Amino acid sequence: MTEIKIGVQVQPQHAPYDAMRRAWAEAEELGADMVFTWDHFYPLNGDRDGSHHESLALQAAMAEVTERAQIGALVMCNSYRNPQYLAAALRTVDHISGGRLIVGIGSGWFQRDYDEYGYEFGTAGSRLRALARDLPLFKQRLAKLNPLPVGPMPIMIGGTGEKVTLRIVAEHADLWHGFGDADRYRAKVAILAEHCAQRGRPVEEITAVWGIPDGKVEEAERLREAGVTHFTVGIGGVNGRYDLGRLRDVLAWREGLRGG
Repeated sequence: MTEIKIGVQVQPQHAPYDAMRRAWAEAEELGADMVFTWDHFYPLNGDRDGSHHESLALQAAMAEVTERAQIGALVMCNSYRNPQYLAAALRTVDHISGGRLIVGIGSGWFQRDYDEYGYEFGTAGSRLRALARDLPLFKQRLAKLNPLPVGPMPIMIGGTGEKVTLRIVAEHADLWHGFGDADRYRAKVAILAEHCAQRGRPVEEITAVWGIPDGKVEEAERLREAGVTHFTVGIGGVNGRYDLGRLRDVLAWREGLRGG
């Protein structure tokens, strides 16, 4: 059986740093293969003015707290940082982690972040054009840095827009993140395969890292039957703590597949 990998996004909202730190360490101890944060400046649910922490600094902390799991953001917003600066910063995080960093990135969508911090929101099209422009700059700077990264720093692009986002995935991504049920996955990966074929690239070179709807095991099984091998669940802070129950359920499902 193809190895199933499980990731968890510990959302940096409504909880103090110490609670996040414990959640990262516990997730790795439980057996998570990937531990992610996200890249926003305000909570996405609950109290919209509740406590929240910044992504890049958290990734450096995750690199120190964990030892085995791959780490990163699910995903960083291309608009918030100069791509060449981002390459240097994430290369440093990769060194801290010993080569375990995944470069999660997307075009951005949460308008409040833009408005509050003075970034130009533009349109979905303009943000996607910026992502397509900046990814080559990111790669070029990464290749010039001294020292170079320790690990491969695979690029994971988040998004499922059929005309533009998946074209950018086909051109630049090693990993691709999306959400939804098995039917949605099948439809999106078929379109991604068309974009890949136009570029002479096998779609199999891009690993889908797919979010399990509501962390439900039955949805994970349907996605596995559709061909997904890398999964994520999201866990938000509630009253200053994190409940890893969803992660435990999915890890138990995987153990059952292994016959454990």
